Amino acid sequence: MRNGTYLWARAFGTFLSLVACASARTNAFSQRGEQTPQAESAAPNAAVAVRVDQGPKMDGTLGDPLWQLAKTISDFRQQEPYEGQPATERTEVRILYSRHAVYFGIHCFDSDASRIIASELRRDVSQDLDDHFEILIDSNHDRRGAYVFQVNPLGTQRDGLIVEEQRDNSSMDFDSGWDGVWTSEARTGVDGWTATIEIPFTTLNFTHSTDVLWGVNFKRFIRRKNESDLWRAYRRTFGITKVSQAGDLEGIKDIGSGRLFIVKPYGLARYDKQTGQDPKFPLTGGVDVKYGLTSNLVLNLTGNTDFADTEVDLEPFNITPFKVFIPEKRQFFLENAGVFNFSLGDQDQLFFSRQIGIDPVTGNQVPINGGAKLTGRIGGLELGVMDVDTRSSGPNPYSNFAVVRLKESLWAGSYVGVMGIDKRSGDILDSFNQTGGVDTRLVFFKDWFADAHMAGTQSPGSPSGNSDVGASLTYRSNWVEGIVERRKTGPNFNPEVGFVERPDSNETYGDLTFKVRPSIPTVRELQFEGFILHAPDTTGQVSTQEWQNTFRAEFHNGAYTDDDIVDVFTQRITTPFHIYKNVFIPNGLYHFARHQLTYGSGQDRKFTYNFFERFGGYYGGTLNEFRIRANYRPTAKFSISASETWDRFRLPLANGNFSVVLANLQGNYSFNRFLTFTSLVQMDTSNAQAVSANLRLRYNYRPDSDLYVIYNVGTQFASIAPSNPPQVRETRFAIKWTYSWQR
Repeated sequence: MRNGTYLWARAFGTFLSLVACASARTNAFSQRGEQTPQAESAAPNAAVAVRVDQGPKMDGTLGDPLWQLAKTISDFRQQEPYEGQPATERTEVRILYSRHAVYFGIHCFDSDASRIIASELRRDVSQDLDDHFEILIDSNHDRRGAYVFQVNPLGTQRDGLIVEEQRDNSSMDFDSGWDGVWTSEARTGVDGWTATIEIPFTTLNFTHSTDVLWGVNFKRFIRRKNESDLWRAYRRTFGITKVSQAGDLEGIKDIGSGRLFIVKPYGLARYDKQTGQDPKFPLTGGVDVKYGLTSNLVLNLTGNTDFADTEVDLEPFNITPFKVFIPEKRQFFLENAGVFNFSLGDQDQLFFSRQIGIDPVTGNQVPINGGAKLTGRIGGLELGVMDVDTRSSGPNPYSNFAVVRLKESLWAGSYVGVMGIDKRSGDILDSFNQTGGVDTRLVFFKDWFADAHMAGTQSPGSPSGNSDVGASLTYRSNWVEGIVERRKTGPNFNPEVGFVERPDSNETYGDLTFKVRPSIPTVRELQFEGFILHAPDTTGQVSTQEWQNTFRAEFHNGAYTDDDIVDVFTQRITTPFHIYKNVFIPNGLYHFARHQLTYGSGQDRKFTYNFFERFGGYYGGTLNEFRIRANYRPTAKFSISASETWDRFRLPLANGNFSVVLANLQGNYSFNRFLTFTSLVQMDTSNAQAVSANLRLRYNYRPDSDLYVIYNVGTQFASIAPSNPPQVRETRFAIKWTYSWQR
């Protein structure tokens, strides 16, 4: 690597010293399979795995006689809609293991099997519109993090990780960035649906062990009833993410080594033509390596990294003077991403991986020479170390990024951590940027959360006002949620490898939500929320203020309404805000109020839709935002979705009356679980009559090995910048082959 290697070396020096200091604790507690004090006697919530010489037949049924050797787990209780009540449909789980893998046999009984919903054949795509089943495995038995494996009645797979008992930034149960190698089959019958799942110990990086004690949990979702059933940890406020409340799995003994070792080379042939540039015909290749150094530490290496197979971003249109947060989609950065999480509040992050290898203005890919990432745990210490080196490309000079993240576990869900980030660049005006921070999360009485952080940055010239300090207190229960937060961000706080929506802010924020469950036949929950945000700049001058009252209703069939009764803004513009073509909102202090109506249809139908209407004042004029989205899934093989956003501006400016339309149409066809075709067509009228199309064929010809055929044409645009920059047009055709070799 070029620059920043001193921090990389220092990080590994720190890592080695931690290994030495923690060796006694590691020997006693951290080796997977070695008993902790909790395992000295059988846990009251224990399941038992039964040994077999060879695995059962993996055909999606429980017809193999071996399944009858296993003990049945069936005590499931509702998380939704009636917390703690027995599940309305019976569920049985059986667990077997051999020397090299663990097997789960699942029978989801259903009193009306004809109404089971199964429509998704694509791997790693949300199964929220389907019946599905989740398996949680805390193979380290540290009661803090876990693997999650999800399957629907078609056998379609989705998997991910839970880190520090936290969800990802959406409503999902787990962070879906991690991909494991496992097999699944499922069948639907007259009495419900069944599934068989085989998970190799290598996928769990689980080495040779005796007297194993795992944490396990199971969750079943019944789509037509909008019902979630869990074996353990069925509180509504946490659910399966509460790893510390999972049950135990006993009985696994004398298994073979399951050390993780995967070498995954790729080959890529591509035609690439962008506006104002000559066509390129690169023929290239690279490799990714994943190796389990120990049961608790995984090393990822990547060389000449390519992300041609990554899904394209939806084109955003920014109606605010702030940056837009666009989620990470690239696999190298997604894997174990939760280890590097350092939240500054809302969506702000001290480390934001999209700042590596992507031009922040145009969204173009910046070539990556290679990188290394070490993630895992030593006793109670969770660590993440990363180093990535990029080549110069267009306006982007070569850069090196080194990141170190350490978190010391306290009691359940609590930790104290540090983070350091060093960026070195070939830009002589911005040759380096360093970021450091300390943070903590403390959980009290299960329902109270205290979060705090201190962070600072250094850049050429060492400007003052380069810190960010904040703290919040959160309470969460079934009937009320509340948060109070204080945060001060200096005008020169500049984490170039992070994401900060609004610098130079002295923020006070409070939010309170009341939740009730009335005895109304179709209504599940009503919510009443109010929040206030007061964020002057650090000199005390009014900058941003907002207060809002919201009413929400959730219905038993998954339908919902989300209505802002009033949303009142005060916003100061200090730099003319480019909103559309040659239209700029001038500097000044603006006051306006907006209102919102939202409705989403029931989620148990082949055709679903939602619409959103927000209207009212906008920077001295008015703005109407209307958005509608519809999904149609006539069969498991075919689905189509369409959305359109229409923004109608009426501003007291020259050329201030205009409309912007964003629309997209997505079609998916699955020949089977392993051969899928997706298409996405987008239209954006914000700066030009822009249209783009992305066509993608994926053939998963063996586990973790794929052949992609990709065609992109039209506008490429995905920016986190606060303005709406010019768009880049491209024509790209690529064929990418990957092969996963596993020891």
